[in-house]
Amino acid sequence: MAEHLLEQGYKDPAAVLIGSVLEEHLRQLCDANSIETEYEHSGAIKPKKADRLNADLAKGNVITKLDQKAVTLWLDLRNKAAHGRYDEYNSEQVKNMFSAVTEFMARVGISI
Repeated sequence: MAEHLLEQGYKDPAAVLIGSVLEEHLRQLCDANSIETEYEHSGAIKPKKADRLNADLAKGNVITKLDQKAVTLWLDLRNKAAHGRYDEYNSEQVKNMFSAVTEFMARVGISI
């Protein structure tokens, strides 16, 4: 779907979609490696944010520090798109994000 959106010139929803898929992949990586995806705050259980999942995966040596830095970049681009800061990135960066996230997910997959 993100590829189709990019082909049609819709960089902003493509960036949000790619980032959402990446965040879900991070959650699945955490689950597969027994890393908590939730925390308790004021008596309520809350999901960890993607940045925290990313840091926990690097700390657990599930991903490399270089991968952690790349994921941070992709999540920042996704956040810019999700919060209407459309002039802070361009279509080429979203296309690069799509390729890189696809490669990352294939390389750092989940063994079932």
